[in-house]
Amino acid sequence: MPRMTARSRTEKYRASTPLELFFDLCFVVAVAQAGGRLVHAVAEGHPGAGIVGYLAVFFAIWWAWVNFSWFASAYDTDDTLYRVVTFVQITGVLILAAGVPRAFDHGNWTLAVIGYVVMRLALTSQWLRVARWSEGAERRVARRYAIGIVLVQLGWIGMLFVPADMNGARTALYVMLALCELSVPALAERDRSTSWHPHHIAERYGLFTIIVLGETIAAATVAVQEAVDEHDALGELLPVAAGGLLIVFAAWWIYFAVPIHTYLRGSKQAFTWGYGHYAIFGSAAAIGAGIEVAVEEATGKAHVSTAAASAAVTVPAAIFLLTVWLLHARHFKRDRAEQLPLPLASVAILACTFAGEWAILAAGLVAAATVAAGVALSRRPAPGGPDSASVPPTHA
Repeated sequence: MPRMTARSRTEKYRASTPLELFFDLCFVVAVAQAGGRLVHAVAEGHPGAGIVGYLAVFFAIWWAWVNFSWFASAYDTDDTLYRVVTFVQITGVLILAAGVPRAFDHGNWTLAVIGYVVMRLALTSQWLRVARWSEGAERRVARRYAIGIVLVQLGWIGMLFVPADMNGARTALYVMLALCELSVPALAERDRSTSWHPHHIAERYGLFTIIVLGETIAAATVAVQEAVDEHDALGELLPVAAGGLLIVFAAWWIYFAVPIHTYLRGSKQAFTWGYGHYAIFGSAAAIGAGIEVAVEEATGKAHVSTAAASAAVTVPAAIFLLTVWLLHARHFKRDRAEQLPLPLASVAILACTFAGEWAILAAGLVAAATVAAGVALSRRPAPGGPDSASVPPTHA
């Protein structure tokens, strides 16, 4: 059996592997399930329950993906055992995806928790393998990860025994266990960081962003197609389709406008940036769900107002732009003029909610104008002289 030892953080030409790409694509199944149930809940006039369920399910999906990605960045050996254990994790996410409708509709988390525990215990076996082949501080980190993950999984299993009618207690326990999950990396790496690779991590997050945005376009396309086939309502749907497409195009442009790997210099920046992507990924996927709701409202199938259907798109779009600016883009802005477009665009897109049947098209035009403003500002001479010129120009 090959030794599982840490890879170098300065390794050249470190790129995502075919196995990692396959892993991401399998996760899209779970993302699609969560988005589909969100559409159903919002369209039926139950946005509160739908949003809470979506955030809970998406946390499980996102957190399992995050843990695999950072582990692989530090310890990917790509040998037979590593591949088999990764396949087990993929199996877990498919079980989780199968359990999403039950969790959403009936509060039955059994199948979803089983899938999640399968993923997490498979990763635990990887950390134990690291502990076997390492020594000193690195071995302690691996053991802490393994112990922490197992303890939290016992908590998730215990949650299943809380009676379904005790919804408040189950919700409180879920929040506590989620916080425990988030604390495991910080506790495990309190005196030594794993050797994740900045360029590799930036690429992994970028690729998952692309996949989530692609799922958004796919879901919206199916919704428009079904609406046209059933209601012949192409005229009513054009503003929704065009606006939604502009929002997704702008989201891609804005996210990839900066070389974020140059910012990820240490664990402090990496933890904040990596954890914050829960909002980025979650809002990106929710945009597609919102477009589906808007399509259903335009054809009379949704039991919500036009403003509520528009908000299903504009709210996640605004969250996406604002979060990308806070975590990602603002570190590369050269002055206040470059800092302002994304926060202002977030507010403007929220205001578009009340533009009636043209709300989503208006939001799309705001997003496109934001990209155009960013490109124009990036072409200015660097303000402040030579020191400012050292900051890479951005395009949004």
